[in-house]
Amino acid sequence: MKKFFFTIAITIFTSSFSQQYETLKIRKFRIAYLDEKIEETSGLSLMNGKLYTFNDSGNSPEIFELDKTTGSIINILPINAKNKDWEALTHDESNFYIGDFGNNGGTRRDLGIYKVSSGNESFKNDSITTIQFEYPEQKEFIPKYSSTDFDAEAMIYFNGKIHLFTKEWKVKSTTHYTIDSAVQGKQQAQKTETFKTNFLVTDASYYDKKLYLIGYTKKTKVFLNIFKETEPGVFFKESPERYYLGSALSIGQIEGIAVDETGIYISGEKFHSPLGTAKQSLYFIPTDKLKD
Repeated sequence: MKKFFFTIAITIFTSSFSQQYETLKIRKFRIAYLDEKIEETSGLSLMNGKLYTFNDSGNSPEIFELDKTTGSIINILPINAKNKDWEALTHDESNFYIGDFGNNGGTRRDLGIYKVSSGNESFKNDSITTIQFEYPEQKEFIPKYSSTDFDAEAMIYFNGKIHLFTKEWKVKSTTHYTIDSAVQGKQQAQKTETFKTNFLVTDASYYDKKLYLIGYTKKTKVFLNIFKETEPGVFFKESPERYYLGSALSIGQIEGIAVDETGIYISGEKFHSPLGTAKQSLYFIPTDKLKD
């Protein structure tokens, strides 16, 4: 697989936002409002049947285990690592990967992913390693707050690789990069494919050979794209299923997604605007509510 990902041709698939999408308002699928301790929930992950989340930049370095039926906090697991701007959470069979690569201004040179060994009720904080990376296409680091195309908030783990999906503020696309989870020292993320989402991608999940990308527009519209994996680790060759999920004004700023055989978990952080405030929430969409 390593040779495959280093030699894969870069594919670019563009789409028009005018293409059809299904309307699936998730407000009716709200499980609960989340605890005030996780007002800034910024990612979701399912591991061994348990649901986890965390807060983003400036908050304590902690992962929260949530009750999947009530959204309440079951456990708080401290992590011995700095939370500069945590944005994504994924895992392999025995490790969590925490993406500390939030980069709204486009100036960061310390992009990293923490690899944390997990136990039954805790993490092995004495064995945390950092996977450091950079975007080889980024040539300048001039502050461009909410205008850079080298931000990211979404990743999955698949076949020994971290698959990262960018949040491109300027061009409203996402670029799929791969990062080797076993490499020591800083590495260059490998660009594989790009897709024109027309929204800002804020999280990703992979299940049953499908990639789920979720995010929102600056006009607060929230969307979900579901891609079929056409080749191992290749997702953007075919047009995805598209869903409009509602407005952040009513469902929160959607930042997390996790998928299993039962359905889709989605989380949104507290959303403030001159038009109102939406509380931090957890949603669950059963599999049978999506079209075939």
